[in-house]
Amino acid sequence: MLKLLKYLRVRDWITIIFILGFVVCQIMLDLELPDYMGNIVALIQNQGTLNEILIEGLKMLGIVAGSVISTIIVSYLSARVAAGFAKRVRRALFTKVNSFSMEEMEKFSTASLMTRTTNDITQIQQVTTMFLRLALSAPIMAVGAILKIVGKSGTLSWITAIAIVLLLAMLITIFSFVSPKFNKMQKLTDKINGVTRENLTGIKVVRAYNAEKIQEDKFDKVNTELTNTDLFINRMFSIMMPGMQLIMSGLSLAIIWVGAYLIAGGNLDLPNLTIFTQYAMQVLISFLMLSVLFIMVPRAFVSGNRIYEVLKTKNKISNGTITSSQEKGTIEFKNVSFKYPDSDDYVLKNISFTVNKGETVAFIGSTGSGKSTLINLVPRFYDVSEGEVLVDGINVKEYDLKSLYKKLGYVPQKSFLFSGTVEENIKYGDENASDEQVKLALKTAQASFVEKLEGGLNYHISQGGKNVSGGQRQRLAIARAIVRTPEIFVFDDSFSALDYKTDKALRKALKKEISGSTCLIVAQRIGTIMDANKIIVLDKGEMVGMGTHKELMENCKIYQEIAYSQLSKEELA
Repeated sequence: MLKLLKYLRVRDWITIIFILGFVVCQIMLDLELPDYMGNIVALIQNQGTLNEILIEGLKMLGIVAGSVISTIIVSYLSARVAAGFAKRVRRALFTKVNSFSMEEMEKFSTASLMTRTTNDITQIQQVTTMFLRLALSAPIMAVGAILKIVGKSGTLSWITAIAIVLLLAMLITIFSFVSPKFNKMQKLTDKINGVTRENLTGIKVVRAYNAEKIQEDKFDKVNTELTNTDLFINRMFSIMMPGMQLIMSGLSLAIIWVGAYLIAGGNLDLPNLTIFTQYAMQVLISFLMLSVLFIMVPRAFVSGNRIYEVLKTKNKISNGTITSSQEKGTIEFKNVSFKYPDSDDYVLKNISFTVNKGETVAFIGSTGSGKSTLINLVPRFYDVSEGEVLVDGINVKEYDLKSLYKKLGYVPQKSFLFSGTVEENIKYGDENASDEQVKLALKTAQASFVEKLEGGLNYHISQGGKNVSGGQRQRLAIARAIVRTPEIFVFDDSFSALDYKTDKALRKALKKEISGSTCLIVAQRIGTIMDANKIIVLDKGEMVGMGTHKELMENCKIYQEIAYSQLSKEELA
């Protein structure tokens, strides 16, 4: 948590100094109140006039007013500093997560990253506010009150000291039991977020298979564990408040009881007893305020450590320095092998091929043969385990990532659309694209359905594109890549949701409009890739065939099996 303090600006530190000044002002005023109370008691005891008592009372009201104003200013400034601090930490966390490769995303999990960005940051914001308000004032108040009562009565001072020791012993004992539970609680919050997210994402499957009971059982298991942990923490803290009340009441009773004997013996007078009682209460109230921090700080430190764990993570995909190249649209795989992190088995083994500018190269193979994994090495979603991937004659590891991505028009296997209008989604490819470019991209992608939507280009797409069909999502995702006018297109099984007629029309339009660009296509349909300049056949991560459709039909058995399983000999001919 302390390492996150670097996100406090110089202006925040200046504000904190102002907060400290107002805290000192508030405490000085509060410490004056018992003396005035003692004066009033003395006046009553000595039969002072009503006017004299009213004057002392009005002075007390003025002090209280000053204390209230100081408290309001401290609360406002503390909230402002904490909110700004949380905003910058949240921004840093969001930016860091955006820079993660797939490996780091899998390490933390989406549910955990969401919890850290929301719940954990809320925890540190709350404790920062409380810390500025209480951690500065409580110790000063306690020290000031102790200095006020020292020398007034040794006996009563010892009684107050014993009360403080008992209070500290209780707080330390509770803290030692509760602290480990906070870390567990945050992890369980991650789990419950994960289970909830999984259920909501797969709600159609859950309902289709009447699996509500299974999901409810999974949720109840995590929810019960979280509830039990929360109950344990709250039970421990439920001991604290009655315990503190008992100590405070016991101290008041002991001071009055012993004070009565001291007054009877002539060693103390009533005004000083009143003053001592007020200051002793202020000492305990200071520790009471600190106990509130005892409740919040442990959980906030856990949250702070979880946030810092993300921020300090070193990206496995390091940024290069090269921003441009002389070649355009060429790709080369040199003896590439790849295995996923923490895995011993290679997904790709010794892959080598070259793609020239303007060529269309397709990848086909059975499920799990490594097709998508292979093309995901081009945009560096993962780095190769062995060998090299060259784009325009340069190793992708040497590129500045933004410069590399500008060369690519990527259409993922699961077409994802963002919440916003159709036009805004298309302009993700190029925010400066003109209306004509957007319309041409939609026309090329066979997305004529947009004209029939209410509002056309201004039709609102829900998050993930849930209010359009799978085929429509794919065509909009393809249009988004087309409007970018990249050197290289990467289509990761991006035609699977299209009917044969639309698929054929789309490929024909692509051939015409992006003829100068290089295309990498992963596909399951033979019909989609028959016209490719080169087809690469993968099987169990190995390249078992490469050539044109005609060549592979003659010399690649696996390709023949795939082809004949989809089309007749006449159609293939």
